[in-house]
Amino acid sequence: MKLTASLLERAQNACELCSATEDLNIYAVPPKAGDDDNNVVVVCPTCLGSIQSKNYSDTNHWRCLTGSIWSEHAPVQALSYQILNALQSENWAQEALESVFLDEAIINWANAEAQMEADKVVHKDAFGVVLENGDNIILTQNLNVKGANFIAPKGTSVRKIKLVPDNAEQIEGKIEGDTIVILTKYVKKQA
Repeated sequence: MKLTASLLERAQNACELCSATEDLNIYAVPPKAGDDDNNVVVVCPTCLGSIQSKNYSDTNHWRCLTGSIWSEHAPVQALSYQILNALQSENWAQEALESVFLDEAIINWANAEAQMEADKVVHKDAFGVVLENGDNIILTQNLNVKGANFIAPKGTSVRKIKLVPDNAEQIEGKIEGDTIVILTKYVKKQA
């Protein structure tokens, strides 16, 4: 999506966060796409670079959010809320968050990306190493394989595992020709 005349008019030809007027761009506030003016914010290169890298270390620059959080436009409110949350350790940012009343839909929008990241299922072995589909693992203890009447001994290598998508504690692998579910706390990823 391009910076349109209607967006420039809405933004009054300035960054909707810090009011800079040079080299303006648009930024779609995640998780929404930039296909609608109601999902984007007009930003300057300084704000855009910091937002994309999630680097808010220049806290003096972000004091502008104490004004932009009061915008009448939902994407500006949502983005301001996101960044102020990242700066909560700053007293002024905390005060700005406490002083404004935002619609619950805007708060949910602002928190959606962080919530999606938190909800992401991550499989880790017994030592905290992240597992991926196709990895090879070693059993860290003897496992009684239910329904197959055998015990898989400690040290057994299981090749090309599959992750159970909705359960971070389970993977699938073949042992002695049988596909079984294995708990991740009993495996170690092979290098």
